Amino acid sequence: MTKRFTLCVYCGSRLGDDPAHAHAARAVGREIAQRGWQLVYGGGNVGLMGIVADASLAGGAPVIGVIPRSLMEREVGHSGLSELNVVETMHQRKQGMAEQADAFLALPGGIGTFEELFEVWTWRQLGYHDQPIGLLNVGGYYNALVAFMQQTVDAGFVSDGTRAMLEIGDEPSALLDRLAAQAALSGGRDDYSRT
Repeated sequence: MTKRFTLCVYCGSRLGDDPAHAHAARAVGREIAQRGWQLVYGGGNVGLMGIVADASLAGGAPVIGVIPRSLMEREVGHSGLSELNVVETMHQRKQGMAEQADAFLALPGGIGTFEELFEVWTWRQLGYHDQPIGLLNVGGYYNALVAFMQQTVDAGFVSDGTRAMLEIGDEPSALLDRLAAQAALSGGRDDYSRT
């Protein structure tokens, strides 16, 4: 049996104020299903998390959630997933998601999403993995962050190569195409147990 390409999605447990964010989350979920991929995410049934999971499931994609026991109530652990892994800590959650990922994608979100994005980006920069990382800049949500990251390059704290590890796009399908192409070149998942 052929292994399914697994996309790890980081996104908000809230919807945000702009309906474009929910629209983008739904589009990502539909793309995952249409491509025959699998979703791994934080296991919640609220906010953008719930939307991307429901859209993936509606299209027939397997969806794996990883959620800490302490957040089962707050994020309303999704009971309709293909698989829901309840873990004890946030570290176990992030590692459990990363171990299954062929690529990573951050949608709009808050500090949890930022932390997950920067951690997996740091892991790549340190050589713990070689999977591609995407940032879906819906409606310019991440414009200030993108500008700040260029500032870190200009200031000499981040190399051009590290900055280039983050694929940025504003259209889900095209960005997922780029992540899939990069993943094919990287040759598959590495061992996250070293993190």
